[in-house]
Amino acid sequence: MDIHTTLKIITVYAIPVIFAITLHEAAHGYVARMFGDNTAYVLGRVSLNPVRHIDPFGTLIFPTLTLFLGGMLFGWAKPVPVNQGELREPRKHMVLVVLAGPAANFIMAIMWAVLLRIVFSMGHADGYLFEVSRAGISINLILMVLNLLPIPPLDGGRVLMNIVPLEFERVLAKIEPYGIWILLFLLLTGTIQPVIGSGVNFFYQLIFQIVFFGY
Repeated sequence: MDIHTTLKIITVYAIPVIFAITLHEAAHGYVARMFGDNTAYVLGRVSLNPVRHIDPFGTLIFPTLTLFLGGMLFGWAKPVPVNQGELREPRKHMVLVVLAGPAANFIMAIMWAVLLRIVFSMGHADGYLFEVSRAGISINLILMVLNLLPIPPLDGGRVLMNIVPLEFERVLAKIEPYGIWILLFLLLTGTIQPVIGSGVNFFYQLIFQIVFFGY
């Protein structure tokens, strides 16, 4: 891969990746504040400024490596601190706090799709904005579906921890420290890709129907 192609890929994916990951985290903090926990707000993490959320390795280096190695794009930002005990209804509201992240990705995917339609209607189907918009849809849907997997500490796992009986929650809490390693194993072996691919395709078609009215 020559330097021109490399730089083109980076410029197309950089903005969608940074905003997909950082706004995902900011959404957690925003909803936590709505339900009584000001921890993230006090620490300046309820912010649309990507700099406050970027993890140099997880937001920049690791996604770049997965992109160029041909794997499924994956990355993370600095986790937003949430004190569940400060929430007015800890278990119920924690579910909403957790789901705010994937919901933010879904909304961003729709926004990128709207931009894609505008660019397409202007006859620029081979331009930079068209490529960035397509990347924005894919990146947000991949991150949304990945985070909804029921593996703690992913969002899906945290939802599961707050809806199951307390005895099972303790079991999941013991798994949580190894959750990322489990996910990486599943990604590297290709075990989980069909599941993620099916989820991404479902939501991609849904957004296509909403924004392009089926055309």
